[in-house]
Amino acid sequence: MATNRIKNIVSKLLSDNHYILKKLTFDYLMKNGKWVTQMREVYNRGDGAGILLYNKEKQTVILIKQFRMPTYMNDNEDGFLVEICAGLLDKDNPEACIIREAEEEVGYRIKEVKKVYEAYSSPGVMTEKMHFFIGEYTDDMKVNNGGGLDSEHEDIEVLEIPFTEALNMLSTGKIVDTRTIVLLQYAIINKLLIPA
Repeated sequence: MATNRIKNIVSKLLSDNHYILKKLTFDYLMKNGKWVTQMREVYNRGDGAGILLYNKEKQTVILIKQFRMPTYMNDNEDGFLVEICAGLLDKDNPEACIIREAEEEVGYRIKEVKKVYEAYSSPGVMTEKMHFFIGEYTDDMKVNNGGGLDSEHEDIEVLEIPFTEALNMLSTGKIVDTRTIVLLQYAIINKLLIPA
């Protein structure tokens, strides 16, 4: 839906090295009725999908651990994060994307997923919309060791951990990825796994 509070948008490409970074200058109508000129840098890396994989019988979840340079540059001592399995849509629909990512990253061929949320990741600077899923896994769904794609230089450690351990990591600050926090809290609120 278009808004009548923005006009005269001027877009300047700053980088298209990996994704698209643009500088946008525009006139914005304030709620007091005055027009002001504003400038924003907007990063477009596409939309993504993420999933919390859980096993009710074993009371476990599958998370991953990988290096994230931006966190290393912002006070994350070793740059590694514990996260949900996730990836960019790459022109797939969100469900197809997350099923593909689960097999590539953690080695499980998931049969069914359930979408629980859709939200903007960092709306002040990024266009990315994240699609959040949950999905049950069983040992017989394991088709490989995961770890990501060599062609994308992914170096992913797969973590199958008790749900109670994941909750402890959440409460002690060892999990600091927002996407992971959202889905672990969803699991708590919706009693997907009942801690012993």
